[in-house]
Amino acid sequence: MAERDDDEPAELDYRFTLANERTFLAWIRTALALLAGAVGLDQLTPDLAPVPVRVTLSVLLAAGGAGLGWAAYHRWVRVERAMRAGGPLPATRIMLVLTVCVAVAAAVFSVLIVGWSR
Repeated sequence: MAERDDDEPAELDYRFTLANERTFLAWIRTALALLAGAVGLDQLTPDLAPVPVRVTLSVLLAAGGAGLGWAAYHRWVRVERAMRAGGPLPATRIMLVLTVCVAVAAAVFSVLIVGWSR
């Protein structure tokens, strides 16, 4: 980030801020998809699994969506601060956690679809 003559930091290139915002919005879309999956699982698939299993899976998906929404905002703030300070961008493990959770959910749903609903 360039310095002005009066030692005030120059405004950050808007493209970086907008790219950070787009990333935040992509994470929010994923969180909303998890919430929609939770509602759909609970309301639209009564024969997929026993009620306690279905409710547990729905709650886990909804909690994942809420957690991802919080993590998206937290990451957006951290990246924005790092860019304005001219420092390195913060690392995150959310992508790994999200990937593992989605893979586990897919495996569980596959087992339920093939094994339970017949």
